[in-house]
Order: sequence, then C-alpha cells, then structure tokens
Amino acid sequence: MSCGPLLVHVYSLAYFISLFTDVDECGQGIDDCHPDAICQNTPKSYKCICKAGYSGDGKMCEDIDECDNDFNGGCVHECFNILGNYHCVCYDGFMLARDGHNCLDTDECLLNNGGCQHVCVNTVGSYECSCNDGFFLSDNQHTCIHRSEEGLSCMNKDHGCAHICKEAPKGGVACECRPGFELARNQRDCILTCNHGNGGCQHSCEDTDVGPICGCHPEYIIHPSGKICLERDEVATDVSENNATAGTDVDKRVKRRLLMETCAVNNGGCDRTCKDTSTGVHCSCPVGFTLQFDGKTCKDIDECQANNGGCDHFCRNTIGSFDCSCRKGFKLLSDEKLCQDIDECSFERTCDHMCINHPGTFECTCKKGYTLYGFTHCGDINECSINNAGCQHTCINTPGNYQCHCNAGHKLHWNKKDCVDMCNLSCARKRTEKRLRKAIRTLRKVINKEQFHIRLSGVDHDVVRKSPRVFDTQELCGLGQRNMENRCASCSVGTYYHGEQEGCILCPNGTYQDNEGQISCEPCPNPHNPGNQKIAGARNISECGGLCSPGEYSSDGFKPCLPCPFGAYQPDAGRTSCFICGGGLMTKRTSATLFQDCETKVQCSPGHFYNTTTHRCIRCLVGTYQPEFGQNYCISCPGNTTTDYDGSTNITHCKDRHCGGELGDFTGYIESPNYPGNYPANTECTWTINPPPKRRILIVVPEIFLPIEDECGDYLVMRKSSSSNSVTTYETCQTYERPIAFTSRSKKLWIQFKSNEGNSAKGFQVPYVTYDEDYQELIEDIVRDGRLYASENHQEILKDKKLIKALFDVLAHPQNYFKYTAQESREMFPRSFIRLLRSKVSRFLRPYK
Repeated sequence: MSCGPLLVHVYSLAYFISLFTDVDECGQGIDDCHPDAICQNTPKSYKCICKAGYSGDGKMCEDIDECDNDFNGGCVHECFNILGNYHCVCYDGFMLARDGHNCLDTDECLLNNGGCQHVCVNTVGSYECSCNDGFFLSDNQHTCIHRSEEGLSCMNKDHGCAHICKEAPKGGVACECRPGFELARNQRDCILTCNHGNGGCQHSCEDTDVGPICGCHPEYIIHPSGKICLERDEVATDVSENNATAGTDVDKRVKRRLLMETCAVNNGGCDRTCKDTSTGVHCSCPVGFTLQFDGKTCKDIDECQANNGGCDHFCRNTIGSFDCSCRKGFKLLSDEKLCQDIDECSFERTCDHMCINHPGTFECTCKKGYTLYGFTHCGDINECSINNAGCQHTCINTPGNYQCHCNAGHKLHWNKKDCVDMCNLSCARKRTEKRLRKAIRTLRKVINKEQFHIRLSGVDHDVVRKSPRVFDTQELCGLGQRNMENRCASCSVGTYYHGEQEGCILCPNGTYQDNEGQISCEPCPNPHNPGNQKIAGARNISECGGLCSPGEYSSDGFKPCLPCPFGAYQPDAGRTSCFICGGGLMTKRTSATLFQDCETKVQCSPGHFYNTTTHRCIRCLVGTYQPEFGQNYCISCPGNTTTDYDGSTNITHCKDRHCGGELGDFTGYIESPNYPGNYPANTECTWTINPPPKRRILIVVPEIFLPIEDECGDYLVMRKSSSSNSVTTYETCQTYERPIAFTSRSKKLWIQFKSNEGNSAKGFQVPYVTYDEDYQELIEDIVRDGRLYASENHQEILKDKKLIKALFDVLAHPQNYFKYTAQESREMFPRSFIRLLRSKVSRFLRPYK
C-alpha cells in the first residue's frame, strides 16, 4: 500500500483543523520575540512589538538613545540615556522642574545662609558670599576675616580687586578671582565664565571674549534679561492676519508677562525671597528675619541676645539664624546646643604609647626610655648622645634604655656607669672570706630549725629533721621563698627570708637586696658609716644613702667624698670620678656639676656645641639638636626621626620622614609624614588606591594645612595616574580648615604629596572608603549638596573620627546600618544632619530592608 496519499490526507486534515483552532504562541512561550519586546497574539499567528524606548522589528530590539537628537531629549541641561528610557539632570545650583525637563534656579541662601558668615546673595545657578565693612572674604569663600591692623593694602576699599585681595609678600596687593571666574588683563577685574553657576544662564552657556552668552532650549525663548528662558507657549502668537484684535491682546499679554518677570532681574529689589504675583513682585523674609517698612529689606534677628541662644558654650549670630559652637576639644550634642568633652583617647592611633584624656584636650605620654615628638609619637631616646649617658667608658644605646660597658681589665661599678679595676688575688681572698662569714651567720640562724637550706659550691641543699608522722601537708618551698596559701612566693627585692620568723622581712639599715628570693641582705658600702641609710628595705646600692653629691666623687661613690677639682665636673651622684672639661679649660670653682661651669672661650648658642679641641662653636649635625646654651654635645633625634637642616634647637625639629597611611580594599587613609607634627622638607609621598571591581572611591578631607607662602611649593594632588594629563580629582597647595567630601573621577587614584625646602605645616590625614558603584548617583547627590558643609555642626561631623568611621562602615557595607539603633544614630548625629540625609540614606538602604 502506498503511503503518499495517506500523508497528503493527514496534512490536509491538520491544515483544516488549524483554520478553526488558534494556538496562543505568546501564552505558551513558544514565540521568538526579543526580551525587550511585547508578544501580541493574532489569529493563526503572533507579532512582536518593541517596548517603548526601543526600536526594531520585535525579533531584534535596540535601545533608543533619546538624548542623541537636536533637542537633547527635551532636557535643558544634561540628558542621560538609560535602557528603555532617559532622565534629565540639572547643573549645580539648579533643580529639576516638575515637568522633568526644565531646570530652575535654587536659592542656596534660604538654607543656613548658604554657609556664608555674613551676607549671602543668590544668583542664577549659584550664590556669592560677601562680608560686612571691615572684613574681607577668606580663601574658603564663606568665612570673613577681620583685619584690625592699620595701613594694610587689602583693607583699603580702593584696592581695586573685584573679588579676592591678597597682600603680596613684597608689598602691594595681588588680586585673585573666585572659582569659575578668570582674571582680566588689568589684573584687577574678574570675568565670569560658564564654570560658575552656568554663567548665570538658566539653560545653555557659551564662553566668549566678552563673557558668557546665554541660550535656550529650542522649546524656549530668551528673556529680555538675557539670562532666563520662557516657554514659547507663553509668548508665541498663533494669530491669523484677520484677527488683529486678538493679536493685540496677545501682545499685551506677552508684554505684561515679560514685565512681571522682575524677580529674575536684581531679585525684584527684594533682600531675600521674591515672588511674582499678578500685581508685581512680593518680598518676604525667611525665619530669623523681619520685613522692614519699605517692604523690601529684611532685618536679621539676633537670637544670641536672649539667654545666649540656649547654647552651652558659644552662640554666634548668623544672618537669619544662629549657631551654637563648643570650645576646642568639645563636641556639640544632637540637640545642637549642649557640649560634651571629646575623648580623643578613644580614637584609633591617637597616641603611640599612653593617652590621658583631659576636659577639652588630651595628652600623649611615652614609656620610660622614650620621648614624645610630633605631638603624639614616641621615639627611643639615644641616651648615649647626651654626654655619653654619663658612662665612663663606652655607651651602647638599646630600645628604651642604654648600657655602659668597660674597657678590658675593668668592670662596671655598682652605679652602672663608672668602671673599676678587675679584682686581683688579694681582692679575691677578701671576698671569699666575706662570703664564708655570711654563710656562717646564716647557719647560726637556721641550725635549730626543723628544716634549713645551705648552699655549697653554688648548689642548694635542703636539710630536714626526720619525723615519724607528717601532719602538715603544706608544700615545702625552696631557698628564699615562703609558703602563701600552699603557694611558694619569692621574697621581693629589698627583703630577705628570715628562717626563725618564717617570712620575708625588710633589709635592715646598712644593707640592701637587689635580687628576689634571697635569704640575706648585702651590706652597704662604707660599713663604717651605716647611719647614712635613713630607711629599711633598700632595693639597690644607691638607696643605701651616703652617696656623693653631684660635683663630688670617692673611690666607691659613698661618703666621705672629695670635690671635683678645677677643670672637672660631675652632674651625677654616687660617682667615682669627675669628667674633665678638656682642651685645658678650667672651671670657675671646685665641685662643678655641669659643663657650663667650664670657662669656655665662647658661649655657644642653642643649635651648637662647644668643640674643646678647636675651641669653636659647631652647628649640630642633621639629625641632632641642642636646646641649651653652652653645651658640649648635641642630642640625637628620637627613634627614626631626623631634622631638615643642621643647627636645630628643639626636638620639634625632629621629624619622621615615613609616608603614613593604611590602604585597604574598603577603608583606609593617607597621612603626611610626621602628622600631626609638621611634615619634613623636600619629601615626596605617593599612594595608589585601587579598589576591588565594581567599587568607587569616596574621599573626605577634614582639614589640610599647606603654607600658601611657598607659592605652591607644597601640594597634594589626586588623579587617575602619574601622568600630568590624566583626569584630576583633587589638587591643592593651600590650607583649608573647612572639610570637603568628593568622589573620585576615576576608578583608581594615584596620589602624590610633595614639599619643598620652604615653610612647613601640619599637613593632613585623609580617610577614604570604597562603595558599590550602583550607588554612585546617590553618593554624588550627598557630597555635592552644599547643605552638607553650610553648617558648622555638619563640618564637625566630617572632622569627627568616630562619626566618619561609622559613616564609612555603612557606606562600605550597607547591611551594617542595622547594627546602629535609632537611638544611637540620634545620639551620634545632630538632628539637622539626620534630616538632611534621611531621604537619601533611606533610598540608599532600601535594597537591604
């Protein structure tokens, strides 16, 4: 039988059935539409339609770049394309209008006076701070400095500088411009550029030789002021030639509309807030001001006049508000009025060794044998550099200490400084006799005891009387020990074990013991004068009393003593000799105690030492210093520090040249050498921050101290690489005590600090944190918000090491936010700071809730 007719029949039947039965390919997921397409079922088939924001045949869909057209996506400033959509972003100083496309000016002066100390003036796209008479604007462009001295050029109102006036080192003035302005050819005027507040333009700005020229988006037209833009619908006339009356009405409406835009011109004459109304402008004042009778001027209310504004320490009236601040070393509590002492000792890396907190300050101290440098660091003292540490022969410095050594044929005296001849045969006989007598005395004391100890040839032996029964189960202790609650404890220095009393007792007058676990005390030198010791329990030979005073000596260091002869001196007690002045120099008298008593031919000033060979003053070498007059030595700098130059006069000139910092994947910091002490001259440091994949870098500069007098000889720069042409994130050569936070403009950062041979300063300690790049937009939103720096309280947060650590902990690991309770957050941060960031932080943490 042939299969051909049967197959034809089957296919015909299937085709016939399909005419009446439709398959939903979209519902069954058997379509081949692109993931960014919508599948739409049709009778006997289906079709693919690309989603909004995509183009294609449905089988292939590509994202439409809405920003890539002549209208910039309808955005008047910046347009950012995203998959299937786009969004508009405004420049700094502007906010997005409700239509999501236009950008309106932000009045920064409404919040905390824009951070200005005196006067804040709002401009399109920005704001400017100015100062009252008798003040001028500091480099940070917010605070005002009072100059009370007479005759300074910059205090003359006719100094001619349009913006910033600085007094030149050699006299006269040097004019500078605020950021976003360029200095004119006359070196006095400042030309606005598009880099400052978009040049005062609402939409587009173009720099020209005569200054910025404003333009508008195609859907807008320029206002007669040349700055702001109006919608075409407000001024366009779509009037037919036959409707002249209607055209005239529209002209009047347009003219009236233009005349009413007076708030955009000179702020409508209002001191503060200007609002356009149907009857003209309406001026109003924010909280903290009262409107004057002229209806234009706002007068500030001085809140500090009443009960100090409620502030615990200081109240500073600001224009429109007031600020409470605390004395140095205190921080403002969350109520923004009360002050609390800052426990600097609770911070990491505050002091190298010990830290003592005091109200409003702290103190770093060092272990014995170390000295403080750079305010917080401890370095080993090289005692050997200070008059050879008093050693008669050789001095060897050790960490935290030193040791005197003697030449061959000599041994160290008990005072650990002098050297005496080694003991000969006669001396050995006397010492052996002395030891035997001591042993006999000991035997006499313990011979009648049930148990006693004896040492023969350096070996200890226990002698115990036999007992048929043992009733006492206490442990038998060794030589020089006593039983304390079934535990053997050695007798401490200054005591010995007394067999009859079965305990440790103090060494009697005329004896000492400088070792633990002994059964007798050593007799003090000079046994003929035992009354020199005033107390029992001497722990070393120096406590025996009767020591020779400074300026005296004897064969054993004890009385009777001889005065140091002419030409010699001795600064220590209990010495067996005196130091010779050297070079034939004589002293003014006998019993001299210092080298300054030697009659040198010249008086050396600090930073020098007297050379007894040449009889000249020699400058202290690099790495040494001398703070006193008339010394014959220079002191070595502690630890690994050194000085910038020779002739140093103080330990503060000793600086650590090590470039500080810790570079971690999530958090870290960089630190100028010797911080918080002044950094050394001619130093160069480089750091590289290379975060893990998909992480970005946030930097906080709490404060930085670089002397402007060096004409930018000392600078800190952060850029993508060591190439000077690479993208730069931050660069400064000046002192800024106001904090600033910013994100890196590149995935990794190459950082360099360099100083020249000129002036030095405290430098910097700059922390950083890396965060998930998905939050780049949010972090940018936070750090670019001027309100973050407008308040002094907020500035203190960026300087508080504990708070920065907590913030960085959350930024690096967002889930750690839930480690902090709401109460802890309120106690750590001022209310204004929490209000400022609440919405932004909530958005940041939402994925983890």
